[in-house]
Amino acid sequence: MKMQIVKIPFVTESEKRAMYALHRDYFSNDSVETFVRDMGEKDWIIVLRDDETIFGFSTIQVIEGIVDGRDTVFVFTGDTIVDRQYWQSNMLAPAFGFFMLRMIEDYEGHSIYWYLISKGYRTYRFLPVYFRKYYPVYNEATPERYHRLLRFIGSKKWGDSYDPETGIVSFNGKKDHLNEGMCRVPESKKKNPHIRFFLERNPYYYRGDELACIAEISRENLNELAYRIMENKSVQWVE
Repeated sequence: MKMQIVKIPFVTESEKRAMYALHRDYFSNDSVETFVRDMGEKDWIIVLRDDETIFGFSTIQVIEGIVDGRDTVFVFTGDTIVDRQYWQSNMLAPAFGFFMLRMIEDYEGHSIYWYLISKGYRTYRFLPVYFRKYYPVYNEATPERYHRLLRFIGSKKWGDSYDPETGIVSFNGKKDHLNEGMCRVPESKKKNPHIRFFLERNPYYYRGDELACIAEISRENLNELAYRIMENKSVQWVE
């Protein structure tokens, strides 16, 4: 198995079709045209392979702007999926960790943030994997500075589809959503405070509503687990 971080122009048509087939196994109400168009808006893609079989991927767009007078970079992750039989491989997390370290080097002097919109609790649970601080979170109010960041990137990226009061990006069920099997939340999981918080903040996740989340990408904000999952691992850059 190997991890690659690939510039979008280097993704082949056959790879796009393979990724769409994987995406379709877990999401409903999508089309290959929309999937490929959305990928074309991105800059990078994390690709997870077992021999030549793609078993996971995550698309990434790098968006620059000025917020509060500071040069700011948002690392937006789009379509993300790992085939169920590989959930225990734990390869997506270190791959994205390597990408964040690259962003810290490439954008020295900038404020850098991970901008995540989550239509499922599994995606939201990636936040505590990497970060000491992230928002929104169940046990701390979101600081006003982070509200401003979310309003800026939410308006820039989604326009009126983003509600700054609720923090929800909604397309009223017109875009893709998790299929019925992936929407189910086991009762045992609902006891987890992070998952319970996600379900309370995003009650219509099953129709594709997304909770907008943000975390600063900096060496100080990456937690010990983030560095540990990258130990003794390597990633191939294709650019």
